Amino acid sequence: MSPESQASEALPSRRRRTPRGGRHRGDESFLLPPGSPALVLAVPGSARRPGAEIAAELVRLIEIEHTGQPARIGHLEGDEANLHNVLAELPRTEDGPAAVVVPLSTGPDPVMDSAVRAAVAGSPGHALAAEPLGPHPLIAEALHDRLADAGLARADRIRLMTMVTAASGFIVATPGDATAVRQAEVTGVLLASRLAAPVFTASLNDEASVKAAAEQLRAAGATSIAVAPHLIGPEPEANLVAGAAASVGAGHAAPLGAHPALARLAALRYVEALSLALSE
Repeated sequence: MSPESQASEALPSRRRRTPRGGRHRGDESFLLPPGSPALVLAVPGSARRPGAEIAAELVRLIEIEHTGQPARIGHLEGDEANLHNVLAELPRTEDGPAAVVVPLSTGPDPVMDSAVRAAVAGSPGHALAAEPLGPHPLIAEALHDRLADAGLARADRIRLMTMVTAASGFIVATPGDATAVRQAEVTGVLLASRLAAPVFTASLNDEASVKAAAEQLRAAGATSIAVAPHLIGPEPEANLVAGAAASVGAGHAAPLGAHPALARLAALRYVEALSLALSE
């Protein structure tokens, strides 16, 4: 089989759904042909950890809204639905990868990325590791929605709502160290553009980092502050959000959860990884 014919059979084609009502209209979907590699969502923690149900809802959205094919969940800890076991159970293929593993992460995470690469390398069938979901403008969109849901930011024009309790400065609080904060700054810039308000980034793992961001915002003239958690929900740092916000007298939004933008990003990362592999 020639590379051209292989690519034409393996690569999904795009289709645009009929516009529908609601918050997210006109998103592009990817129609996967039969025999396409499985999309496996790599989830931090175990299947028993609080927040694990978010992955199940995202997988449902991926299947219904974007791929039309079953997707799977592989947890990085525990025995139940463990990523290594999920990959081992997939049928092997001769012509291409059996799976594309998409990390359920808002940005690069050295620990998680290493675990995903190890699982992919140890898979008995050929598997690919995709990029994490962010940074991407859709992450900023989802953060904006969660802030608006909490009454901490004015919603966008599409939703035709305004909130009188909107904050005047925002902290994008991300799991990880100073490197993770720098990476999250991309999302912070995108969010600041959407909100037309100052946004600083901080580490949820470092209370001093959150306090420093709050001081910068107040020095810039912010009279009220809101924390936007730069995480999805299964991450252990989700438990730190309320305390971090309280330490600086700020309100906070909920984690991103099963936001439709994340399902769209997972499908996009899948297609990107598959396209890259076929072009090499």
